[in-house]
Amino acid sequence: MNSAALPASDAREGALADVAVLMPAYNGQDDVARTLASFDEDATIYALIVDDGSTPPIVAPEVPGMRVEVLRMPKNGGIERALQAGIEALAARGFRYAARIDAGDLAAPRRLAKQRSRMESEPALAALGTWTQVVNRAGEPLFMLRPSADARALRRTRLLRSPLVHPSVMLRVDAVLAVGNYRVMYPAAEDLDLFLRLMERYECANLPELGLYYELNEGGISATKRRRQIVSTLRLQMRYLDPANWRDWLGLAKNILHFVTPYRALRLLKTSLAGKRQGH
Repeated sequence: MNSAALPASDAREGALADVAVLMPAYNGQDDVARTLASFDEDATIYALIVDDGSTPPIVAPEVPGMRVEVLRMPKNGGIERALQAGIEALAARGFRYAARIDAGDLAAPRRLAKQRSRMESEPALAALGTWTQVVNRAGEPLFMLRPSADARALRRTRLLRSPLVHPSVMLRVDAVLAVGNYRVMYPAAEDLDLFLRLMERYECANLPELGLYYELNEGGISATKRRRQIVSTLRLQMRYLDPANWRDWLGLAKNILHFVTPYRALRLLKTSLAGKRQGH
């Protein structure tokens, strides 16, 4: 793989010198540029795009206040391998934190500074997500995702619902490597696989405030690889299931229901229920 050289650790300056935005991308040059331009911080930002075999290759956009680098994978190998390579590259260059985001999503102002501050104050944290506003391609709000801010609550419900919104998460790079990095053995559920392994050794939590605008894309993994994702999630649920925790059983039943229910029907139901909750 080819890579533009990331800055050496002694050449980086500012409050976010040990933070790198990590974005895997496959085509979608315009989405890549729009997402990176959404970051609004009071310090220089470094971003690593892992180009997963795009045609034509992703070009690093010029973004004010940001240094953008591209790590090129030799061929399209999937998000799991792209993220694995990205974490390894950031570790080799001395970055302490990796802030995930996906092309098409938008960052809320000062997301990185808030997450880094919290993680610096709580060294036991290996992953810190945020609340997320789900929007359509036009940017219109659909529903909010508000995962628990409490690490203990996340442990209890980790198989009932996703404990963190993956593209909102800031990760401690050394912790990710300590548990084996991203893996390919649970296709399309690489995030849950990582979070469950992190929870065995560290704490994971969420900032109870908006940090991300997540674009619900019909071409995204949740739609195009839905069955693969559900099967991988079922495998993880069976591996980590606690027979004494009723929430684990409920999560297993919910995922089986997802397997037999059409994607569009689930999306409409989720949007409807979220709208009713926000109305009260």
